[in-house]
Amino acid sequence: MIAVERNGTGGRGAQRPVGERSEAAADRGAEVPHPELVERPQRRRFPARYKLRILQEADACTRPGEIGALLRREGLYTSHLSAWRRQREQGALQALAQPRGRPKPHPLETENTALRRRAEQAEAELAKARKVIEVQGNVSALLGELLMPRGANTDGSTER
Repeated sequence: MIAVERNGTGGRGAQRPVGERSEAAADRGAEVPHPELVERPQRRRFPARYKLRILQEADACTRPGEIGALLRREGLYTSHLSAWRRQREQGALQALAQPRGRPKPHPLETENTALRRRAEQAEAELAKARKVIEVQGNVSALLGELLMPRGANTDGSTER
């Protein structure tokens, strides 16, 4: 049993689930991160203003090695510069400086849409109410005929 515990193939902790902490970690009270679970890296995003500033600084470099120093200082690659220059030539950086997504609708358009929706709902409720009134009228007429005595005429005469 001692040889099994030494080589790590068995022992007291061999039957634990993968995510369960050992007794030593439980005694310390510290959370030990799982070695196989790596946090997902986030892709770096560069705003258009930053790209334009870096391109201006790179264009201002005249002596050898200045661009490399700039890239090291900012943590960038030469491929960033070439891609950003291409974007600048195509005018994409000016377009990137604008806010993303659809433009906000005019407040009057928003209000107009809401009023149209309310009008459609009111028309639908009015159509339902008209049908209910029509059905009530039909029910009233039928009940009137059923409840009227058989010998009575509607014109007031007593003839049969």
